[in-house]
Amino acid sequence: MALEISCEDVAAKRNAGVEFLLLDCREQGEWDLVHIEGAKLLPMSQIAERVSELEDAKTGAVVVYCHHGGRSLRVTNWLLQQGFTNVQSMAGGIDEWAVMIEPGMARY
Repeated sequence: MALEISCEDVAAKRNAGVEFLLLDCREQGEWDLVHIEGAKLLPMSQIAERVSELEDAKTGAVVVYCHHGGRSLRVTNWLLQQGFTNVQSMAGGIDEWAVMIEPGMARY
């Protein structure tokens, strides 16, 4: 499985009703500015201490996003090292999502 997934493919999965955890690894202040509806916030700075909150998703599909895709790629690799089996980073992050999927969504 590829480490990254495009915004378009994530949107297609959502629209098709595919079940997966959409994980936002940005910080609370970024989340407060804008986030994707239905996502779970778990900042990269807290993931090591709070990874147990994701236990139910360990064998399920997880898509991680951040602002542009750098942090989410790091979190994806870390989760794979922790035994998660189906994790991908959303390429381009919420910024690309705002351009490609939800025009008019706040950008920063």
